[in-house]
This record gives sequence, C-alpha cells and structure tokens, in this order.
Amino acid sequence: MAEEKQIGEITHYFDHLGVAVFKLSAPLHVGDTVHIAGHTTDFEQEIKEIQVDHESVEKVAKGAEAGVKVGDVVREGDKIYLK
Repeated sequence: MAEEKQIGEITHYFDHLGVAVFKLSAPLHVGDTVHIAGHTTDFEQEIKEIQVDHESVEKVAKGAEAGVKVGDVVREGDKIYLK
C-alpha cells in the first residue's frame, strides 16, 4: 500500500449541499482520489468537480481554498490525504 500524503484539511462543511471547503497545502486535480479522515470520518472518493468562487476548475494550487462535493459527512479539521 502506497503511503498517503496529507494535502490539506476541511475548513467548513455545508451539510445541506454536501460540499466541503478544502484548504490545500498541495495541488489537487479533478480525477485525483483522496482519503478524508478525522475523529469520526474515514472514507475515500474520487474528485469529480472542484469549484473556486462558484466556478468549476480542473485543478487548484497549493494554498488555495476550494469547494468539493463529498460523498459523506465531514467535519472541520478533518485531514485530506492524496492516494
């Protein structure tokens, strides 16, 4: 199993939309698979869409904040790992 690299954390979760705000410490691209883990969170998903300022983008750079639709409930402070 390849070692996962932490690329960011969750700063906000909009439960009515199922969208999380990712604060990234490394680039993220559509098609990447991430593992989101926290105290009660633990799941993997493929990134199908990324939004910055309500506009869809193919990638985001290190240091950016982006909205991503997530497949399960996440919490502020959950860590994001690139698979």
